[in-house]
Amino acid sequence: MLVTLAPMEIPPRKVNLRTPDVMQAVQAQVVAHYRSQLVERIRSNGGVLSADGLTIKLAKEFGFCYGVERAIDLAYAARRFFPNPTRIFLLGEIIHNPEVNDQIRNLGIVSISPKPQESEIAALNLGPQDVVIIPAFGTEVATRQKLQNCGCHLVDTTCGDVMSVWKRVRQYSKEQVTSIIHGKARHEETKATTSQATAYGTGHYLVVFDLSETDYVCDYIVKGGSREVFLDRFKGAHSPNFDPDQHLYAIGVANQTTMLRGETEEVQRRFRAAMERRFGTAAIAEHFRYFDTICGATQERQDALEKLLCEPMDLLLVVGGYNSSNTSHLAEMGEKLLPTYFIKNATKMQSGAIIQHWNQHTAEEVETSNWLPMDRPVTVGITAGASCPNNLIEDTIRRLFALRGLSVQNLLRN
Repeated sequence: MLVTLAPMEIPPRKVNLRTPDVMQAVQAQVVAHYRSQLVERIRSNGGVLSADGLTIKLAKEFGFCYGVERAIDLAYAARRFFPNPTRIFLLGEIIHNPEVNDQIRNLGIVSISPKPQESEIAALNLGPQDVVIIPAFGTEVATRQKLQNCGCHLVDTTCGDVMSVWKRVRQYSKEQVTSIIHGKARHEETKATTSQATAYGTGHYLVVFDLSETDYVCDYIVKGGSREVFLDRFKGAHSPNFDPDQHLYAIGVANQTTMLRGETEEVQRRFRAAMERRFGTAAIAEHFRYFDTICGATQERQDALEKLLCEPMDLLLVVGGYNSSNTSHLAEMGEKLLPTYFIKNATKMQSGAIIQHWNQHTAEEVETSNWLPMDRPVTVGITAGASCPNNLIEDTIRRLFALRGLSVQNLLRN
């Protein structure tokens, strides 16, 4: 009998980066790079700043979450603890925000592939003398194993909410339950999660992006269909040797932590209903599992925007990296109700006539004319994803007032 064993892990080399002297210096840097006294003053004033026909309304919750702050702190601490000439590498991006990643690179931390192959590791000559930072969304099991085999120091900034999902998915695997993951198959977090599903050699997974894909799988569960067509539709979004005729017998739903909670809950409801139709309500515990793995900070930002959208506004600005999943969902929420512009920074507001912003439907930056009314009072809502620092929100506010010929500094003196 062939027995598949979990890969033997070499324990990572551990150091305590959070010494008082290191963290004191780190906090001073982080405050200088990312915080905003202006934003805090507006928040203390109810989140509203208004003058001469322009009103800014901030969502109650936006910007850096605890997991992002922790990841950034650890990256800065690594540079302090391991001074030059120690080489420090980062797997891909620390978070999905270009300005933050630029600051990390300015520290002398070098970005490498989020999934380095043996050839890249060999070319870099990674070894015990080097440091590698794992980003906030984690990394795949095989990548972590390769790095540990090199003996290098690992600075793991993986978010605790992401690791909670991993724990659930590993449990599904041990119980011979296929993980159905609501997320984006190409997103770093989802890739890391799917690798956990197969870490023990026997688990399987399937990634569904939206309700349309969910309905397709549910229909297959209930009615069956063409195995080849199914596998072609979900190419790149399922485990090796996945067979829909075998591996949809028992399923457990999990999710990328930054998806919309309402949609994830609907995904769960539809899969449960399909399993009940297929196997009967009495047998549902044998065939279906579910665990709420939406990030709390993601939900807080979605809830805050939902409340903001109930107020009268002319348009909404969503600030953050274009590849940020949680930020993109905030833009989705806004565009259902009013003109919404997803910008990565204030420079995209070229004038009151022209704005450049991200179109999620075509996956490209587009240009819109006459976006900001200049001849009448206007109210602008602003929010940002969990990976966007407050200094970028300040830049956005200052730019909006400047476009109307106003100085924020003068307003704050009044």
